[in-house]
Amino acid sequence: MSRDKNKLRVIVWKPSKYNRDGFVEMFWRGFMPNSTVYYIASMVPLDVDGVPTEVHSVDEYVEPNLKGLELLKNPGVDTVTLVLLVGVQSHQFHRALDLADFAVRHGSHAVIGGPHPMTCDTTMLQGRGVSFSLSEAELVLPAILHDALHGELQAVYGTEQRWQRELQSPVLIPPSKKIQRRYVDRSLGVYPARGCPYSCTFCSVIKISGQVVRTVPTETIIQTLKRAKAAGVKHIVFTSDNFNKNPIVFELLEAMIAERINLSFFVQCDTQVGKQPELIRLLGRAGCRHMFLGFESFSRKVLLEVHKTQNHPEDYPKIAQLCHKNSIQVHFSNMIGFRSQTEADIWEHLEKLMEVAPDVAWFYIVCMIPGTEDYKRYLSEGLITEPNLDRYDASCLVWKHPSISEQRIQEILLACYKRFYGIKGTQQRVKKLRAEGFGSAAWTRGMHRDSFLVRLALWQGMHPMAGGFLRRKLDHVDNYIKEREKRFGFRLVPLPQNLELSREDEAFNRNKKLQLPVLEVTYA
Repeated sequence: MSRDKNKLRVIVWKPSKYNRDGFVEMFWRGFMPNSTVYYIASMVPLDVDGVPTEVHSVDEYVEPNLKGLELLKNPGVDTVTLVLLVGVQSHQFHRALDLADFAVRHGSHAVIGGPHPMTCDTTMLQGRGVSFSLSEAELVLPAILHDALHGELQAVYGTEQRWQRELQSPVLIPPSKKIQRRYVDRSLGVYPARGCPYSCTFCSVIKISGQVVRTVPTETIIQTLKRAKAAGVKHIVFTSDNFNKNPIVFELLEAMIAERINLSFFVQCDTQVGKQPELIRLLGRAGCRHMFLGFESFSRKVLLEVHKTQNHPEDYPKIAQLCHKNSIQVHFSNMIGFRSQTEADIWEHLEKLMEVAPDVAWFYIVCMIPGTEDYKRYLSEGLITEPNLDRYDASCLVWKHPSISEQRIQEILLACYKRFYGIKGTQQRVKKLRAEGFGSAAWTRGMHRDSFLVRLALWQGMHPMAGGFLRRKLDHVDNYIKEREKRFGFRLVPLPQNLELSREDEAFNRNKKLQLPVLEVTYA
């Protein structure tokens, strides 16, 4: 087929999700850029088998219109169009299926990849004209591009191996300034490493990225940062769940300082970073201004129940103080509704959180994410109650809690946000920060801004981390669900079984402890 075509059009598309009213979640401004879209778009070569490529990027959460659909309606006479639906999580899976079906019906090829197809059994949906990728893109993208050009897409890619053993990442092509303006800050997401060495039973990261920490070469990241800065990017989001576990983290930060990158950046660390004051100091020097930490609970008992053994609640205040001393705002992630938690336990958690007074706090309802160990166990015990995958986004209860109803936990979630981000709660946090000698005027203005944006989201009836603020309604599930049923045989996809690892991936995972760096050294 490639002999008759003069262009391969590749559309890298991050799908949104359907909300409770059936509308697609889109926003005037997004909080965080999607890292996967620009990563995979940057992997597409200039040509495939001598046929030039044309790349389009769509982050559906912040699209101002439905131009992506117009691209699919008009594929071009001499053009092969391939839609890569990337980073698809369970709550985005139905939307991804509908977009894939729409693409195929209009003469394009479509492949769905990301967390859900990587960790969940999609056998029942395969062989119906839409392809699925069960592995990291580096392992399969060349084959997908070649097969699409020649009109011979396989039903499934990546069945033998989920993870690339050593990352071979591209220097990223940053989004245009026009696209950057769709986010609260002109940001770019960058992957410095993948993998998490822990075994939290509620977390999908270890199933998506593995337990071996694999790193991107420092030079590749530095070149990406330079290119991003030249393109007008002002803020970097390092998308790695354990930035402090990156084996070359000191080397990277030192290189950022030496090269005078001078971009503010956001990192996510595990709570063991509290034992690495040298690293926190270096982060501050290199330009880190925000650190996200998965504290989740102030109860050691609860943490042990979900195998989050690395967290010690007595260390939480120290971590916040270390970050503040180095001009880093600290974000606390909080999960409510663990199996052994009562409503009284949640209120106690909230009061302890107010005492620590982090700059930012996010609250999520414990969700049995498909693909995780908790999901597998709760499904086998018959405790999963929500049949619609659209709801598996940690903003609602999808399983039968022993003492808290779905409606009540929604009320508690809302109350936690109101308590923390209300005017009184915000003033309380600012006062504590200033009493400890931290918090410039710009810092406190940022806290008030964040609190306002959270209250604005709550006023709209949205979870504050839904993707952005000022929601728009541009598309609806009713436009697709009949075609979904026609192609895939389901209106709602049945809750899946977990997709187990191959023997090779299991063996690779067992090497996790051999791959970990020793970071408790003094930085000179």
